[in-house]
Amino acid sequence: MIIESTAPTRVDLAGGTIDIWPLYLFHKGATTVNFAISLYARCRIEELADERVILESRDRNVQFETHLSEIENLVHEERLELISKLVHFFKPTRGFHLIASAESPAGAGLGGSSALAIACIGALNRFVGDVYDERKFITIAANVETTVIRVPAGFQDYLAALHGGANCFHFRTEGIAREKLDVDAAELERRIRICYTGEPRLSGTNNWEITKKHIDGDRELFALFDDIRDSSLRMREALAASDWKEVGETMRAAHPKRKRLAPKVTTPHMDKLIEKALANGAEAAKVCGAGGGGCIAFLCAEGQATKVEEALRAEEGVEMLDWKFAPEGLQVRELQS
Repeated sequence: MIIESTAPTRVDLAGGTIDIWPLYLFHKGATTVNFAISLYARCRIEELADERVILESRDRNVQFETHLSEIENLVHEERLELISKLVHFFKPTRGFHLIASAESPAGAGLGGSSALAIACIGALNRFVGDVYDERKFITIAANVETTVIRVPAGFQDYLAALHGGANCFHFRTEGIAREKLDVDAAELERRIRICYTGEPRLSGTNNWEITKKHIDGDRELFALFDDIRDSSLRMREALAASDWKEVGETMRAAHPKRKRLAPKVTTPHMDKLIEKALANGAEAAKVCGAGGGGCIAFLCAEGQATKVEEALRAEEGVEMLDWKFAPEGLQVRELQS
C-alpha cells in the first residue's frame, strides 16, 4: 500500500493572530481572511513488509529508523518532532516508510508546518483505516503542534490547508465556521506577489508575547485586536465585491496597527523591502503570519507587478515565490504498490 497526500499553504490577508484560542472569544465577530496557494506540503507513506518505521523529511534532509515496538517513545523524539508526535498519536500497527516534504521556504510564515501536519494526518489516518472523521483533523493538528511549539496555536493555517480556496473563517463561541469566498483567482495571481525575505520568521515568540499581554488584560492590545477584527470584516467585503481599491486601502490601514502588536513583527530588512516595493508600484504590503521574518505579500497596482518583482529581486537574500491559487485543500490518494 502506498498513500500520498498534499495540503496547500496560505497567504493571510487579514485577521491573523485573532485566530488563537482563547483570544478570539473576547472579540465578538472575530474573523480571518486568507487564500490557499500551490506551495504544497506532501506526505507519502509506503507500507513495509517488516515492522520497521522509517521517518524522513526530504527538505530538511533528516531520516531515522525505529520499530513498531518503539512507537510509544516517539512522543519524546526531537528529530522530526511534529511527524514523530503524529505517528505516536495514530499508532500504526504495520511497518512503513513516511516521507514528508514542503515546497514553501522554512519559516516563511505561510503556514507550512500546519499544512504539513494536515498532510501527514490525512495520510496517517488513511493508513490506519480512516479512524477519524475529517472534521477532527483540525483539532488533532492544533493539539499536537501545540505540544511541539509549546505555545497556543492559531487555527487559520490548518483550516486553509484542509479546505483550500479563499476563505473567511468566523470564530464563535459554538465553534469555527468556514465561509468560502468567491474570488477572482486570476486577479489574485496577477496582482499579488509574495517575497521571501531570507529571514525565517519567529511566530511562536511573537504570538506568545501577544497572547500573554492579551490574557493580562492590556487595554491597548484589546483595542488593536478589535481593529484586526474590523479590518478582516472589511477585507471580506472587499474581496467578495472584487473591489481591489478597497483591498489595498484595508491592507495599508492594517499594516501600522499590526506592527504595534509586538516589537518584532517586522525587521529592518523587511521595512526596507516594503519601502522599496511601495516606491516601485506596490499599493500595499501584508506581513505573512506573525512576522519577524518570513514572507511579505504585496498588492501591486495594475500592470506594475513585474516592476515590483524586479525591484525586490535586486535585494540580497530575497526570493520571489512562484505560486498559483489553490482551490482545493487536503487531497489523499491510495496507490497500488
